[in-house]
Amino acid sequence: MLVFLDTEFTGFGKKPDLISLALAADDGRELYVERNDYAAEGCSDFVRENVLPQLGRVAGAACSRVELAFRIHAWLQALPEPAIVIFDYSGDGVLLTETLAMKGDQLVPSKVAEMRLLGRTTINHPVFEHAQAGIYTDGLLPHHALADARALRAGYREWVKFKEPIWRIR
Repeated sequence: MLVFLDTEFTGFGKKPDLISLALAADDGRELYVERNDYAAEGCSDFVRENVLPQLGRVAGAACSRVELAFRIHAWLQALPEPAIVIFDYSGDGVLLTETLAMKGDQLVPSKVAEMRLLGRTTINHPVFEHAQAGIYTDGLLPHHALADARALRAGYREWVKFKEPIWRIR
């Protein structure tokens, strides 16, 4: 099962602090969580302008960092099969792993089979970008973790459809 990951965080400084995280599975399951205890004073101007105004749009998403770790573990463990977690920025994978460690057991739940970073040639492909752009709405814009995880899922699906005939020729 493919699960698409996106995060929002305070900025690209020394130690980014996770603000929100979304997981969007290829079967339609989704998880979106927002921290209510992130280091707001460490937010970059970009985050203040583009990320923070979008918080609070998903009911029940707000929680502490520790609760967020428990929610993610529970969601991953409830998947019907092991997941390949796909993301487009290496920092997303790092933030997920660090958050999962807050629970105190293994760093990555057994239901995570693989963590996979998509390359720039994939995410910058016109088919991928076009599919991504079609996901955003007035309610969920770019730089909202759930919107971005959904857009990543849509982009990847269309890119795979485009590439499959080429792969078959090889």
